[in-house]
Amino acid sequence: MDFFAHHILSVVLFTPLVGALILLFVPREQDSVPRLVGNVFGVLGFLVSLPLVHWWHSDWGGFTFEENADWIPSIGARYHLGIDGISLLLVMLTTFLGMIAIFSSWSAIKLRQKEYYILLLLLQVGMIGVFVSLDFFLFYVFWEVMLVPMYFLIGVWGSDRRLYAAIKFFLYTLAGSVVMLLAILALYFYAPAAADGSRTFDVPTLLAAVKDFPDSLRVWLFWGFFFAFAIKVPMFPFHTWLPDAHTEAPTAGSVILAGVLLKMGTYGFIRFSLPLLPTDTVLRARIIHIVIVLSLIGIIYGALVCLMQKDMKRLIAYSSVSHLGFCTLGIFALNPNGLSGSVLQQINHGISTGALFLIVGVLYERRHTRLISEFGGLATPMPNFAAIYLIISLSSLGMPLLNGFIGEFTILQGAFQVSKAWAAWGSLGVVLGAAYLLWLYQRVMFGPVTNPINEKLPDLNAREYATLIPLVILAFWIGIYPKPFFAFIEKPLERIVHQVNPGFYGAEHAKLPPLEMQPAVVETK
Repeated sequence: MDFFAHHILSVVLFTPLVGALILLFVPREQDSVPRLVGNVFGVLGFLVSLPLVHWWHSDWGGFTFEENADWIPSIGARYHLGIDGISLLLVMLTTFLGMIAIFSSWSAIKLRQKEYYILLLLLQVGMIGVFVSLDFFLFYVFWEVMLVPMYFLIGVWGSDRRLYAAIKFFLYTLAGSVVMLLAILALYFYAPAAADGSRTFDVPTLLAAVKDFPDSLRVWLFWGFFFAFAIKVPMFPFHTWLPDAHTEAPTAGSVILAGVLLKMGTYGFIRFSLPLLPTDTVLRARIIHIVIVLSLIGIIYGALVCLMQKDMKRLIAYSSVSHLGFCTLGIFALNPNGLSGSVLQQINHGISTGALFLIVGVLYERRHTRLISEFGGLATPMPNFAAIYLIISLSSLGMPLLNGFIGEFTILQGAFQVSKAWAAWGSLGVVLGAAYLLWLYQRVMFGPVTNPINEKLPDLNAREYATLIPLVILAFWIGIYPKPFFAFIEKPLERIVHQVNPGFYGAEHAKLPPLEMQPAVVETK
């Protein structure tokens, strides 16, 4: 128990890897065993992450549950893990959606089940690793590890154009990764060496050294990281890989891609890009305005393109371009409301859009088509499905008392504090979001049953309820009582705002004490 408490992040990180290793020894002929082992480790991965929430103190602003050990001493790379409130929420989102995505594959995947579940579990390891790494070298390893399983999940178990979508996804992400690697190496070599001449990839150490860098270097470093994160989000105009990858991926791949992988980009913006912003006010304002304009274009463009789609999955994919535009708008408002709304909206997007992809997956399993024109009047044969689909649609469009409203409202509040025009353009995206989501729902669910094949479609089964109901509960929980979620991120975001926008709090609060590591665990009573 003591080992578990002091190495909780390693346990959370490598539990899915243990499942993948066990699956390697399962004979391929035993079809039901890989499915069972995959689901057991999906649930176990979520259960071992729950103590993080139980042991957390909301007044912690620094990194905690820290593990720091030598890994590759010759280059200064260390096995350094730690989380703050922002990472904690994203880790919990990863383990929760990972469990649901694996369970959603129960009857959808018939071929090569062993390899499929191995790749899903390896993908889980890469995603968690990105959120808990406090060493740039380790962070980059996990960033790249995530790329390979998703490539094969799309390329092997995807739809008709799966190879094209997989290669496009791989090349786009790899292009961003290479530029980020150059930026990491620049940080590594430009930061002052230790007294013995050694260098380090330690994230807190290198980001603390940035304050002594000239603005010209900080600008180049910012754009180096920005390119990788903007592709991952994806921001306009780097978004073109997303609709293809989403549309061709299997349902579980789409849930993970929308729910977690895109958040690696927004997490990177908050953790790495913001501290690299130049101190010169003109340079900083120019960069921020470029990013904000791209965010607003993404919000409106993504929503307008949604209105033109004929494929349900492609429509939901483009909606992610719009919704993630809100997240980047909040981040670069550089105030507590914008940042806290952005982090919460990242969680909301994972819940709502993940559920929308599960809903499309339910229909695809029954009809093997995603064309909107193939459906109509489904509320008659599938009333319970219609009710859950309506709740998730309202959640995604930002209806009060559901999770999307809290995130969008807080982001727009933060944007309004900086520029009324930013908030006005963002609000237009909310209206367009309601238009395409309600239009899709009306076409698919209302009216008479237009296709005789749909008249006797079965309603949700027990497994589908088990995947969707938890997401509905979370949508209502965050919409009605978001305080616990804001409590996790309040202190870390306050420190970030102090660091990158000290004038927001006034000169007397511009300086904060050095960032301290918190205790590894909390003693339970």
